[in-house]
Amino acid sequence: MSEWTGRPAERSAEDDYLDGNALAGPLSEVFAIDITAALGTCGTCGDRRAVAEAHLYVNAPAKILRCPSCGGVLLRLDERGGRVILDLSGFTQLTIEVR
Repeated sequence: MSEWTGRPAERSAEDDYLDGNALAGPLSEVFAIDITAALGTCGTCGDRRAVAEAHLYVNAPAKILRCPSCGGVLLRLDERGGRVILDLSGFTQLTIEVR
């Protein structure tokens, strides 16, 4: 029997994570809401506004959402082949109220 030392056991970096399935519950709450009410921070200029205030361009292969302040791309949504490809890399942050 080992003696208790009061220190945490040695752990490898592989012990510090769960797979993405662990987020299924919390993400289902987030993506079940009206995303247009979320506050988004633009990664280009730092302006923070409701997603509903951004400018949506639809005359392209994908739908493009741009910052109304600087014109930076916030979001790309591409629907093809029965799939939706969502790129949110233009936001540095999305703040979503959950109730």
